[in-house]
Amino acid sequence: MGVGQTIKHKTQAFKGRITERVGRTTRSKRLQREGRTDRVSGTLKQAGSKVKHAFRR
Repeated sequence: MGVGQTIKHKTQAFKGRITERVGRTTRSKRLQREGRTDRVSGTLKQAGSKVKHAFRR
């Protein structure tokens, strides 16, 4: 797992968290859904990378 990929996944999860909060504030279901999707996607990518790294050892 490269450093670039780690940063990319963490950024995606963070962006999703921010978008979801903005959606809640503005009561926009679309923004909430997009934010949740980005957050979960980034988190799953991080977990997948950690599992791959664990099995390489």
